[in-house]
Amino acid sequence: MSDSTTSGPNNSVGRRSVLLGGAAAVGGAALAGTVAGAAYADGRGLPGAGIGRLREPFTLGVASGDPLPTGVVLWTRLAPEPTASDGMGGMPNRPYPVQWEVSEDERFARPVQRGWAWASPEEAHSVHVEVDGLRPGAEYFYRFRVGNDVSPTGRTRTAPPPGHLGDLTLCFASCSHFGDGYFTAYRRMAEDEPGLILHLGDYQYEYPASDGDVRKVLGPETRTLANYRQRHAQYKTDEDLQLAHSVAPWLVVWDDHETENNWADEVPEQPDPDFLDRRAAAFQAYYENMPLRRSSRPRGIDMRLYRRIRWGGLANFHMLDTRQYRDDQACGDGYGVACSDRFDPNRTITGERQERWILDGFRSTRARWDVLGQQVFFSKLDLDSGPGEGYNMDAWDGYVANRDRIAHGMADSNVRNGVVFTGDVHRHWAAEIRDSHDHPDSPPAGTEFVTTSITSGGDGSEDTQQGVLDDNPHVKFYKDRRGYVRTRFSADELRVDYRTLDYVTERGAPARTEATFVVNDGEPKLHRRR
Repeated sequence: MSDSTTSGPNNSVGRRSVLLGGAAAVGGAALAGTVAGAAYADGRGLPGAGIGRLREPFTLGVASGDPLPTGVVLWTRLAPEPTASDGMGGMPNRPYPVQWEVSEDERFARPVQRGWAWASPEEAHSVHVEVDGLRPGAEYFYRFRVGNDVSPTGRTRTAPPPGHLGDLTLCFASCSHFGDGYFTAYRRMAEDEPGLILHLGDYQYEYPASDGDVRKVLGPETRTLANYRQRHAQYKTDEDLQLAHSVAPWLVVWDDHETENNWADEVPEQPDPDFLDRRAAAFQAYYENMPLRRSSRPRGIDMRLYRRIRWGGLANFHMLDTRQYRDDQACGDGYGVACSDRFDPNRTITGERQERWILDGFRSTRARWDVLGQQVFFSKLDLDSGPGEGYNMDAWDGYVANRDRIAHGMADSNVRNGVVFTGDVHRHWAAEIRDSHDHPDSPPAGTEFVTTSITSGGDGSEDTQQGVLDDNPHVKFYKDRRGYVRTRFSADELRVDYRTLDYVTERGAPARTEATFVVNDGEPKLHRRR
């Protein structure tokens, strides 16, 4: 992994990058030559044969996610007119059979599984294939086909077998506002060739276009299912985002903007009698556009998104949902300390059931590293530099008792190395977590790494927030630039590189490593290496 990436937006990614660009045409010929391809070449042999040819149906690319030792989710969505205002991507109101194929090589000379799935209008012609029966810890290539049209090729991998301690390169990201700039950071992340990618929320934004947008946002503020489908599709047309989806499996969780800013369970930011309908629409569109398993399919206003992915014996990824079950933000959702509500032991950001699930996972873990993949700042953060105090009520500081129970569970359980990965705040931060931040002498519990945004907030600044750092001695790093975080897990240490881009309001910015921290096995402390 180099410290600086200077390749332009059209350069390749490693030796296999050809499959991410022009290999669809090559793959089409190979597919037609297989037994399955001969039967499926014009839809023959599949239910619904003869329903008509589609024009460029794979405009939204491909993705994979939620890897297990023997399987992974494969995703695509048919959309020949991806940004159609009705949200249906230019598709007829009928189901289409879609062939899928998994191979051990990028030319599909060694196929291991193939089959077909329905792309139905009820789910915006999205496809979620839960492949099973693969080898643990193995790399695979996959693609889809409708008639004579073949999708781009994606690369994925299965999780290692239980107990395996091999290294893992992982990148995580958050907050990609289409109007605020170009998604170059996704391309730079893909160029790092990670084995796994975490997206921690604000994958898309609900806002309509504004005069200051770098790129034009289509449609009104998202409120209906058609609005959300169109908005997701516009984001998915971005080639840099498509590339990042195609190089590795993703684990995704939402934050607020996938639905509406700062929503909390059934409470919208502003009074809205139609909010629950809006929430249901947002959940449906999110599922349709993400590589999620059927266990995450929404049921009305409910959707089970928190889940646990085990990466051999190296890491457990506890992916949280801090929106759907939380109490409304305290103190009018503002900043301040003169409000006792944030200390109320009954206030929750996780909900009681999810909190039990987290703590049960801590007690039963055998992993070397336990990672909370979640949305909002976990550590205590006094944002009012100087003698006063100010806290973000939308973050865990608005739910102090809930936070302390999780931190204590991390410190006093089978967790060997507790780590929190966070998004939301459009800045890079690094912090050491204590059992209770209101008692500075309490034992260390873990470490927190916060990623900046992909684009949200524009190019950023050279602001240092030195006063805030001085008031929060457990916080060790801050940077206001766009980018992502690259990590390397091993049995002995966790290495964390804060990757930054100087600009996103133009295409093609290089990425560099702004800072590097190392956490040694068994020592919840940040050691700066760069």
